Parts: sequence; structure tokens; C-alpha cells
Amino acid sequence: MITTNTLQLAGFRQQYQNELAKDLAQDRFGLGIAARLSDASNQLPHTISERLRAARMQAVGKRKTASVRTASSVVASGSAAAITLGDAPGDEKFNLWNAIASALPLIALIAGLVGINYIQNDNRARELAEVDSALLTDDLPPTAYTDPGFLQFLKAKRDLAQ
Repeated sequence: MITTNTLQLAGFRQQYQNELAKDLAQDRFGLGIAARLSDASNQLPHTISERLRAARMQAVGKRKTASVRTASSVVASGSAAAITLGDAPGDEKFNLWNAIASALPLIALIAGLVGINYIQNDNRARELAEVDSALLTDDLPPTAYTDPGFLQFLKAKRDLAQ
């Protein structure tokens, strides 16, 4: 069964092969032109050959280099691993997007903890309010709840109910 990942991998492979073939064709064309210019340069005057040599040096200096992105590091922890992308292992560029991406999980964690704290405090206040309202609306006086014998009475009543 062909999966989406297999199709994507085949597409990337085909794209890479097309780019490689295009680069090879450009290199062959450039080498052919350079060979013909070199053959004809023996018949040119010295001033023109020097200008051509300078132009060749400029063209070689401006030659388009292939941009390759490598993994700057592989971090392994137990049975899990993560690949981080960067420019080069020694060249760390810390731009605005890296700062935002680094701070975003911390902000989410802090917001989650604040939310949990708020919910816990709200639940605790509701529980206390329920107990207070039960005490105030009950027929028994509040001093009955502090009596140790009353606690035994409640336990015995609960055991009988079960």
C-alpha cells in the first residue's frame, strides 16, 4: 500500500534529480564555453586577454552556490530523538522568530498553571460556601459540630444507613 509519505518522498526525490540534472547541464555548458574561449584566447592581443581573464575571475566569484540546509544537532534522550535545523553547527542565529518559538511553550505553561490555580481556588471557595450555608441553615447549633460525641453520632448514623 502506497502511503502519502511514500508519494511525498518520491516527489522530493524527483525534484532533487531534476535540479541536479539542470545544474549538471549548466556546468557542462559553462565548461564548453570556457574551453572555446581558452582556445581562441591565444590569438588575442594581451590587453584583451587580460580583460577576459578579469571578467572570468568575476564570473567565477559570482557563481551561484547551492544552498544546503543541514541539521545543526541531533538531540537524543532515551528512546526519543529530535533533529534541530539551523544554518551551521557553529553559527547560531537567534532572530525574532526563534525567540518567539522559544518563549511560546513557557507562556503556555504559565497560562495553564495560572488557570489551574484560579479554578482550584474557585472550587475551594465554593466548597467552603456550601459548608457555611449548610451550617447556617441547619437546625443544629454550630457548637454541636465541635462536640466529639456528635461526631460519633454521625458515624453511627451513617453506618446504620448503609
